Amino acid sequence: MREIRKTFIGVKALAGVDLNAWEGEIHALMGENGAGKSTLMKILAGAYRADPGGEIRIDGHPVVIDGPLAAKRLGVAVIYQELSLSPNLTVAENIYLGREPTASGMIDRAAMEKGAAPVLERLGADFTPRTLVGDLSIAERQLVEIARAVHAHARILVMDEPTTALSSRETDRLFDLIRQLRGEGLAIIYISHRMNEIYELADRVSVLRDGAYVGTLTRAELSADRLVKMMVGRDISGFYTKGVGNPHRYGPVALDVRDFSDGRRVKKASLTVRHGEVVALAGLVGSGRTELARLIFGAERRLSGTMTLEGRPVEIHSPGAAIATGLAYLTEDRKAQGLFLDMSVHDNVNLAVFGRDSSMGGVLDLARAGERVKAAIAALKIRVAGPGVEVGTLSGGNQQKVLLSRLLETQPEVLLLDEPTRGVDIGAKSEIYRLIDELAARGVAVLVISSELPEVVGIADRVVVMRDGIVAGELDGSEAHPITQETIMELATGAKTHAAA
Repeated sequence: MREIRKTFIGVKALAGVDLNAWEGEIHALMGENGAGKSTLMKILAGAYRADPGGEIRIDGHPVVIDGPLAAKRLGVAVIYQELSLSPNLTVAENIYLGREPTASGMIDRAAMEKGAAPVLERLGADFTPRTLVGDLSIAERQLVEIARAVHAHARILVMDEPTTALSSRETDRLFDLIRQLRGEGLAIIYISHRMNEIYELADRVSVLRDGAYVGTLTRAELSADRLVKMMVGRDISGFYTKGVGNPHRYGPVALDVRDFSDGRRVKKASLTVRHGEVVALAGLVGSGRTELARLIFGAERRLSGTMTLEGRPVEIHSPGAAIATGLAYLTEDRKAQGLFLDMSVHDNVNLAVFGRDSSMGGVLDLARAGERVKAAIAALKIRVAGPGVEVGTLSGGNQQKVLLSRLLETQPEVLLLDEPTRGVDIGAKSEIYRLIDELAARGVAVLVISSELPEVVGIADRVVVMRDGIVAGELDGSEAHPITQETIMELATGAKTHAAA
């Protein structure tokens, strides 16, 4: 790809970007959210048309990619972060989607199942072509996406944040599969914000910043400092800003949860968070962390347990009641459960507090709402052309900032953050960590769910670890209960037991 340019409504998304990928290599593409990675890949996939002047060559020959079908014919396949499978169809039907064989004018399902079986076997799948995709796990669905690309004889495979929803075991299996495909001669373009994945997989790394190509590093040239400088144009020293906090600065207990249970994932869980304290809720995938947060926020029905806020017993049975009581919750799935993607940044930021702007006659004070969103854009450094832009057109990191802005407008006393930096670039992560630190300094009680152990160690004053629906132990950073990746994993896996005094 040479001199690729793209402009959206006056906003320059790509400014003459170059990228090349070789057969049999894993080429990582990195950059902050909004750097242009997804736009560049959507041009390669035919989802966007590049502005005139650039060129795409495959096998040295100029090609025209004027739509997704043209990209597929040229051997380009993209596996997006949000998988594009049809859950109501079988594995075989998804693999052949758009290329169904026919017999006597009817779709030949037997032929599809016969043709899909060798590909699934080659990739090590433990489900059959007849399995309904809706019955598969996220990792298994991802395997179906890869099977579809391999079956269509893809030669260039783009993978956008493929490990976001995977466990460590599923991630290891995916990495083995990626290496296998590299060995078979595929050119793999791998987009990720996780440094450890880049070190483990990448043969080369190309970096974009603000829609421009910065440079490419070989595996031998890789270093965290060099990559960070290329991505953000500055050093990020003290990336995790907090470390172990000072217990003397904490206020009284803001949130106290006792023996919560939903009868499924959460069996009997208790925790406390004080004003000015950042508590991380850690544990393996499936340990019940998200379910516990949703029970606290009233988004799911609990069977037993009690809760107090500011020392007062409360019964919260809905998110609306939670917000009115001083709770705010950042969902881990911002697109499906948090944002209204076809609405503007202005409306998304103001959605929870429009009532404050209405007069006695019910007329909205739009000027006040406008000032609020301008302040939010400046405070969280949201990269957007203007408040009227649809949220669905923003990068993942900027979408996350919009959602955080909405939550903060409710002025919560207790803030529940579920995977707040998932799919967010390194620069935006640093800004989110700074924001968490500032909120805690102002006395907000913050409960953070995170699957990234370096993040947990770096930002938490105290760590509560869940395992199999219960709290397995706490770490307070003391000599007896240090907050380290090792002590967290010991609790999460049941290898040892730590309980903070």
